[in-house]
Parts: sequence; C-alpha cells; structure tokens
Amino acid sequence: MTERLEVADVPTQIGSFRIAYQGSTVHLVDLLENGRRPSVVPGGATRRRGPFPEGSPPRQLGEYFRGRRTGFDVTVAPETGSDFDRQIWSVLFNVPCGRTVTYGELGRRAGFERAARAVGGAMGRNPIPIVIPCHRVVGETGTLQGFGMGLWRKRWLLDHEGAWPIRSRSAEGPRPGGQRTLDGPGSAGVRPSRS
Repeated sequence: MTERLEVADVPTQIGSFRIAYQGSTVHLVDLLENGRRPSVVPGGATRRRGPFPEGSPPRQLGEYFRGRRTGFDVTVAPETGSDFDRQIWSVLFNVPCGRTVTYGELGRRAGFERAARAVGGAMGRNPIPIVIPCHRVVGETGTLQGFGMGLWRKRWLLDHEGAWPIRSRSAEGPRPGGQRTLDGPGSAGVRPSRS
C-alpha cells in the first residue's frame, strides 16, 4: 500500500517551512515567506496539522529547530534536479551537523573535480533545504555565499549547529605581505563572546 502524500507547515525561529512527505520520505521543504512564491505541491496531498506523530518528518524538522535533533531519520526523494544535482545532494546529505564543506570539496567527494560553480548551482536548486543541508556548504575560505533563503538564515543555521563562527584562513595570523588580524598569534585583540 502506497502512503499518501502529506503536507505540513512547521513554524521555526527563521520562518515557517512547508514539508511534503510520504511516510518517512521527504519530497520538498519550502520556506513560506511574504514575497517568495512557494513551490507547487501536487494536488491531492493531505494537509496535516500538529501535533505530529513521533518520528514523522514534520516532527523531526521541529525537533531540529528546537535543538533536540542533529540529523534526520528520513529518505529524501527530490522530484526535481538533474543527475548531477542528485549526486551532489546525495553526498551532501551525509555531511554531519556541526560540520561544513566547501563547494569544491563537495564536488570532489561526489567525483567532480573543479566543479565548485556547478555545485553552487545544485545548491540553488535544492528542493529539500535543511534536510539536505545546503547551508553547510561554504566558500573556499570559509565565507558564507549564495543561500536562497538569505545569508542571515545560513548563518543562523550554522550557529544553531555549533559550526559558526567559521575560522577563516586569515585568522591563522599574519603572513608575509598579508593582512594582519586581531585574532592571530600574539595578538592583544579581544574576541567577541559567543552567546
């Protein structure tokens, strides 16, 4: 028996997300925000409201945002994307909470050398953000780049997972002819406290 497609809206600290799923298989996670056009959910989907059953995808998403979960016990089945996109997303799905990966490294792990730009495109087409954690992909120097839901959300998510602030290479200290930093060796600079 095939499980019915269900849709639920999950409020979070960074906005409400719509999640479309069948049993434990997630097809879509979409940010619902004024001015953003939500993805089309297939007709015939059953709308579910909380409280959600234990282990259900919307319950897991809520637990993640409440800090009670670091990973998702789901299968992802995006309904869009090229073979390249799906291969990149498959590798990205296994990047653990609290870790980051660069666009170039993600491409290499998926078997595509020098594909950093193409990986960035795949991140922009990811229909299941948060669960397929495109927020964990950063620039070569640890910079936050290209996040369709806004860089402030990417930073919030990384901070929520304990992966922010990211030490950039410039924080390793001065190099001959390079920029001096306040947090390098021998510096008397004051670092901001983490709250």
